Amino acid sequence: MKLMKRKRSLLLLCCGIAAAGLTMTGWGWFRHAEAERSTAYNEPNIQAAQTGGSDKLVVIFPAGAMPPDLDEVEAEMNRYLATRIQASVELKPIERGSWWDKTGFMFSSKQQIDLMFTAGWFGFGNEVTKGQLVPLDDLLDRYGQGIKSLLNPSIVDAGKLDGRIYGIVANKEFASSKGLVMRKDLVDKYQFDLASVRKLEDLEPLLATVKAGEDGMVPLQVRSDRSPFTFLMQYGLFDMLGDGPGVLPRGGDGKTVVNMLETKEFAHYAALMHRWNEAGLLNPDAATTKDNEFEAVKAGKAFAYAESLKPGFANQASRDTGMDMVSVELTEPFTTTADTTSAMFAITKNARYPEKAMMLLNLLYTDKYLLNLLDWGIEGKHYVKINANQINYPPGIEAKTVGYNLNQPWMFGNQLLSYLWTNEDPELWEQYRQFNQKAEKSKALGFVFNPDRVKNEIAACMNVEKQFAPAIYTGALDPAQVLPLYIEKLKAAGAERIIEEKQRQLDLWLSSKQASR
Repeated sequence: MKLMKRKRSLLLLCCGIAAAGLTMTGWGWFRHAEAERSTAYNEPNIQAAQTGGSDKLVVIFPAGAMPPDLDEVEAEMNRYLATRIQASVELKPIERGSWWDKTGFMFSSKQQIDLMFTAGWFGFGNEVTKGQLVPLDDLLDRYGQGIKSLLNPSIVDAGKLDGRIYGIVANKEFASSKGLVMRKDLVDKYQFDLASVRKLEDLEPLLATVKAGEDGMVPLQVRSDRSPFTFLMQYGLFDMLGDGPGVLPRGGDGKTVVNMLETKEFAHYAALMHRWNEAGLLNPDAATTKDNEFEAVKAGKAFAYAESLKPGFANQASRDTGMDMVSVELTEPFTTTADTTSAMFAITKNARYPEKAMMLLNLLYTDKYLLNLLDWGIEGKHYVKINANQINYPPGIEAKTVGYNLNQPWMFGNQLLSYLWTNEDPELWEQYRQFNQKAEKSKALGFVFNPDRVKNEIAACMNVEKQFAPAIYTGALDPAQVLPLYIEKLKAAGAERIIEEKQRQLDLWLSSKQASR
């Protein structure tokens, strides 16, 4: 069987996860919960790096469709930043499917990038290894005192690799569960009993009902890097342990690194996705599409999509789609090293103004006005305040028509300063704290895999995954025929050597952890 090679950068097995020095005692993520609701932090060191008001900072981050009013929000941010750090900002959202190609070109052509989104699951380790990010320790000490006073030191240290800080962790939830979000109107119409849904297979009759009853509607919108299968494998049932093949099964002894593709869970869900694909329960372009799943729901073309869940996520999905959504969990909350580094910003080697970049980051953790301007846009135009901490759309405006709709407050700075919407629980941030506390912790929480010894093998495995993974994760090909070949090719690329190296490093880490008790 001839397989099409997909020119896509998949965030599946070879995700770059890097963090270090995690001290989890007490789970003190929210130790400044009340202070986080305060007004702007008075940075005492701003004058040290001021060079005038012409310093323009370029900020890049992944996003969906470009908000029509982005320029207006950017202009308002610049009026404010001129008085705070004597700088301006150019926001450059990049479509997720094009991220790797566009950022790769920006680095190779030496284009200015002052601040860049990164994450354990989004290439952080590879970016550090390539020298694309600069160490932040000194800049943080000089211009990030607001960040340091806000975040627990163990969370600041989560952005470390080889003892140096390369990413500043967003202050938000530090755990996740995996599941689906779906249109509430259709759940009600067909009287679906979501309480009976315990595992992914339980959703099949629901999806089949939607297919039969809703002409032309896709029951489950899927992308190769964001299918229910990928969500369950990546940190739902396994801790990925960093770059390349080799994972730690959730539960059990927590000590044995395995090849995920050879587990019964992987084979089971690969077969399930193929069956769903064959039955027409997925979008036909699942293996190749780069579009955000919620856009299909927003357009009335799809019923459900998979997500990493957290308290209040259904409300976030409702804003994304412009219609009421409900969620169903398929796994219990789980915390891995990657969860603590799931949203960070870094200063790159292409930065022209690294000092001002750190000042801007500091404001996003301490300045309520600036953070909400970036999160939600201009008050009165894109939202109106209901009370001190809750907002709604202005009269005549809704999620489908608002001109600024990034809807990514988890990505920027201190989310606990972000306004809540009127359909959200006013105690949502307290729910986040409880969510973090009750989450099961990976046996490897705090472990950092150093890929240097096997970086060539990891690169070779990534090439294999680009060839096979999209079809496997979306059920486009029969895993009974393709999975053995996929495993064979990965082994030929050096998968077993990577697994052995992960096991060696994990054993040393576990031994040192035991010795320190």
